[in-house]
Amino acid sequence: MTDEEIFAAHEGGKLSVGVDRPLASKRDLSIAYTPGVAQVSRAIAAEPDLARTHTWASRLVAVVSDGTAVLGLGNIGPSASLPVMEGKSALFKTFGGLDSIPIVLNTTDVDQIIETLVRIAPSFGAVNLEDISAPRCFELERRLIEALDMPVMHDDQHGTAVVALAALTNAAKVVGKELAGLRVVIAGAGAAGIAVAEILLTAGVTDIVLLDSKGTLHAGRGDLAGMKAEFAERTNPRNVAGGTAEALAGADVFIGVSSSTVPEEDIARMADGAIVFALSNPDPEVAPDVARRHAAVVATGRSDFPNQINNVLAFPGIFRGALDAGARRITPAMKLAAAAAIAELAEDKLSADYIVPSPLDPRVGPAVTAAVASAVRPGE
Repeated sequence: MTDEEIFAAHEGGKLSVGVDRPLASKRDLSIAYTPGVAQVSRAIAAEPDLARTHTWASRLVAVVSDGTAVLGLGNIGPSASLPVMEGKSALFKTFGGLDSIPIVLNTTDVDQIIETLVRIAPSFGAVNLEDISAPRCFELERRLIEALDMPVMHDDQHGTAVVALAALTNAAKVVGKELAGLRVVIAGAGAAGIAVAEILLTAGVTDIVLLDSKGTLHAGRGDLAGMKAEFAERTNPRNVAGGTAEALAGADVFIGVSSSTVPEEDIARMADGAIVFALSNPDPEVAPDVARRHAAVVATGRSDFPNQINNVLAFPGIFRGALDAGARRITPAMKLAAAAAIAELAEDKLSADYIVPSPLDPRVGPAVTAAVASAVRPGE
């Protein structure tokens, strides 16, 4: 693909609003707009729950960003993030059958973002937080879940985590190891790394070592605060100190969700039958051909290598399933159900080069939707 082709495809934006009712006659206009629409508005005023069935709000996802952590580009601001949010909305429609609206905010203040979304909340039925930097993203998601009576999810955290768990579930089968017994090293203690650690803990993995730019998170480090301090207590049961060399010695799994580079000699220190997920884009933490010299299964975030760990496998079906079931929250059980559904779709052709289905596999969206909807419990 050329720059000319890319810019031409984005000219004028990638989205438009369609009309689902006929407007070909005066009668059509009278029903869709005035005077007919007034009857619906009066009914909703008297019975607010009718808005769920007689407007698009309950099926509409707000795709929200402040432009502070966009792809691998960093803090590029809201306007520059808008093409990415438009793309996210296109993915929601294509793979989940859901309408969505990109909303980019000219503020990085958590209080202001929450106030803005609370004020416009009657316009939509769910919030997908996108490309918001850590550690602010943790507080923002937590507080929005409390403030809004609708599904809220930061996809950079939980979409990545769900697909990583699905892939690791199948990779463990390929190498003949039990998921719960794996020794896992995660490079990157930001949004994605923390979420991956959280879902693996929930899935029963107990030996997880997280690394940030200064080394492993462990109870003896005095420079940790917030989520890092919490996960220093919840992970690293062997209290491993040092960098990737020390963490990867004898490890079964490496998951990279940072922009760091891991030397080949560190990968070579891993256990037999090692699993390497080098997910940084566009440049993986270790080149796939180098990782394959030492690992039995290798995955990346790129589409030009086998085993792409792509969030689009998860988020459209997670939101669709939650909205189909009328859920007010996206729970850990729903995320585990999504991961299991994704993993199951690859079992028919499972191999070292096929541990998750293709993002273009038409079975994925419906399978994840059904699994998530079935995991919703009354009152959630």
